[in-house]
Amino acid sequence: MSYDILAPVYDRLNRDVDYGAWADYMERCFDLYMEKRPELVLDLACGTGAMTFELARRGYDMTAIDISEDMLAEAEAKARTLDLCGILFLQGDMTDFELYGTVQAVVCTLDGLNHLGSRRELDACLALVSNYLEPGGVFLFDLNTPYKFRTVYGDRDYVLEDDGAVCCWRNRLNRRGDAVDFYLTVFEEGKDGLWTRRDDVTRERTFSLRTMRNALERAGLEMLSVSKDFDLTPPDDETERWYIAAGKR
Repeated sequence: MSYDILAPVYDRLNRDVDYGAWADYMERCFDLYMEKRPELVLDLACGTGAMTFELARRGYDMTAIDISEDMLAEAEAKARTLDLCGILFLQGDMTDFELYGTVQAVVCTLDGLNHLGSRRELDACLALVSNYLEPGGVFLFDLNTPYKFRTVYGDRDYVLEDDGAVCCWRNRLNRRGDAVDFYLTVFEEGKDGLWTRRDDVTRERTFSLRTMRNALERAGLEMLSVSKDFDLTPPDDETERWYIAAGKR
């Protein structure tokens, strides 16, 4: 599942995400962990490009990759509207992508790495990140935690609504508690007032911090910090999302 069914309504259903504050956190990490701020930045699993655009407006030369053609189509259309035409959009899987050169920073937001279904896929993704990341560069990403999988996702149902869009979201947690299947039904109102329905299923997988640290090390990356918010506050047992900074040796 590549989130194609969500592409037309994705931004409307994620209005509460503060991309400006998230980009502020990223720039703080750039200043903490790099000799100077990057020029070339890769947005991995970029979706409809909200973070890509936030960083592009701040002067970064952006490349954006996503597996979904529909998500990329939405992103490219928005880029033209925003007059941000210097962004390079590429279609690719997180475990199998190619760039035209190296970058000084890689970012991946909104639990992109949780969509890697196994440790083998995680290793493949991190190996590529490390391959295209220049020494001294950073990889900034977030993960939904095991605590969130057990207590927030679980076997629960949710409904997300906005004008002209409804997403029904049914969760099924596996026995080990480390993976959730999301059964999605999206209703969208057309210009003619008629509603269309689309259905699909996707899965997220959670990884422990120990697993993530070991995977980063195998790829030649070092875990620099883990926080529960944009203020770099250390996580606790009830943290729902880890914000992780890793560096290339």
